[in-house]
Amino acid sequence: MSRAVVTGGSGFVGSHLVERLIARGDEVTVFDGAPPSEPLAREHARFVEGDVRDPAKLAEAIGAGVDVVYHLAAVVGVDQYLARPMDVIDINFTGTRNVLERAHRTGSKVVLSSTSEVFGKNPAVPWREDSDRVLGPTSADRWSYSSGKALAEHLTFAFARQHGLAATIVRYFNVYGPRQRPAYIVSRSIHRALNRRPMVVYDRGVQTRCFTFVDDAIDGTILAGTRPEAVGESFNLGSMAETTVGEVVRLIAELTGSEVADVQVDTGERLGSAYEDLSRRVPDNAKARRMLGWDCPTELRDGLIKTVEWARSSPWWLDLPDSGTS
Repeated sequence: MSRAVVTGGSGFVGSHLVERLIARGDEVTVFDGAPPSEPLAREHARFVEGDVRDPAKLAEAIGAGVDVVYHLAAVVGVDQYLARPMDVIDINFTGTRNVLERAHRTGSKVVLSSTSEVFGKNPAVPWREDSDRVLGPTSADRWSYSSGKALAEHLTFAFARQHGLAATIVRYFNVYGPRQRPAYIVSRSIHRALNRRPMVVYDRGVQTRCFTFVDDAIDGTILAGTRPEAVGESFNLGSMAETTVGEVVRLIAELTGSEVADVQVDTGERLGSAYEDLSRRVPDNAKARRMLGWDCPTELRDGLIKTVEWARSSPWWLDLPDSGTS
């Protein structure tokens, strides 16, 4: 058994991670602005309410004897990047620095959750962990999350090199699954289809993504937090199965029985210069497979079936507002 703190532990990925850690027998503290909603976490995890930008509140969660801090707290989603770019940057930078400083004081290991967004629009896919970052202009809020997470990664590597902090970075690639806010291509499409509303297809759906089921992402995150060889490293956690967004929408229509025509949206016309879509986003996950023994076994259809089944049985989620950008 180990003692773990999960910042952002009430969120989508965080809640799945908390449940898995509890099932392993770990002693878990959730640090978030809202209490966990899942029964297992409510009953078996300690909860500390707070904002990662508040060092005093963090100190209540990350105390002596904490073995590992999984730092997942962030503002995520294109709608959030466009509406709250200052919070996106500040939480990633200030919040991450506070977490790292606190972990350094307590001798805790840190696993930072990062994102495929850090690579920007580098056309040379698949991306290795050391691939270049290629970004658009700073006037486009689209890149605030990418830059904020990159700063968080720089801070993490700096603490590791200057202060000897045991730290690991994991980069998620289009993670989907139960509980995800209906603001992403998979969750929003399922949400709209089951509510008998048209699914939204951006830019003709020709852009490709590599969709990663949440259970597989959690497997890699825990390996990063428990394997000694992971210290000081970064890992891409993502499927390498490249799929167009249009294909995903069609598959969701098949699995949900949706017969409502899609709505086609041109992001340039709808969102203007604040946003720029990416044509391809593909990881090279060989390093995680080699060093962590990690695999990404869930096929897209299987993961979507599980997600649709969960959504059908979760009326509270179907009643959530559509959080997309159109």
